[in-house]
Amino acid sequence: MICCASALSAATFLETAMNLEPNTSVRELALGIPGATRVFEKIGIDYCCGGQQSLQDACAKAGITIEAVRSSLESEERSHLTPEPNVLAVTLAELIDHIVETHHVFTRNEIGRLRTLLNKVCSKHIKNHPELTRLLSLFEVLASELVTHMMKEERVLFPYVMALEDSVRNGRSIQSPQFGTVANPVRMMMIEHDKAGELLKTMRQTTSNYALPDDACVSYQTLFQALDALEKDLHQHIHLENNILFPRAVEMEPPLS
Repeated sequence: MICCASALSAATFLETAMNLEPNTSVRELALGIPGATRVFEKIGIDYCCGGQQSLQDACAKAGITIEAVRSSLESEERSHLTPEPNVLAVTLAELIDHIVETHHVFTRNEIGRLRTLLNKVCSKHIKNHPELTRLLSLFEVLASELVTHMMKEERVLFPYVMALEDSVRNGRSIQSPQFGTVANPVRMMMIEHDKAGELLKTMRQTTSNYALPDDACVSYQTLFQALDALEKDLHQHIHLENNILFPRAVEMEPPLS
């Protein structure tokens, strides 16, 4: 049986996934294996209301095999084992690719997942926990601002930074952008980062540091775990931009003539 008191470490995750017991309850797997709820959501296994059913029964209802669940769990874990690059050694283009492919993709995927979870938890628990109304409102503001923010980076700022680096490396001139200097969009992105940080802080305060109430179901627990994970990822994401990418880009840009 899987211990639910604490999450499994990455070192033991794959070993556990390889030894899924058919009679283990879905709830135990959801609570004991990092990323399991994300996998269950994708393959249609009910880990909340149907959490007491065995993995074998859940697989039968979902029309999948235990081997397929095992494979999905392993793929999910491997996707989170990619280490951060040596950010002081990589090119700006490589750092941008990492930010987009790792942090932007994660953020977009989690926004959709969290919206579904929030609406599900609110529909069942909002009567006894009215603070969920505030949490939902804050999350929607954060989600909207993050989507717009990432789009501006990917369509405007990042392409210019990559072109700037290429021009410097190859001794070519670069056309002055409409925004004048890279410092201008960088300043705006950092202001937006501060706003996201404040929203995250308020969300944490609204939930008393993501403290679970006594009547929290598995979806409720999953929601708070996912919000906490989103916050941690955004902290790393913002660190890479504010402290490494942006200063290097500003320093690289030649002075205006």
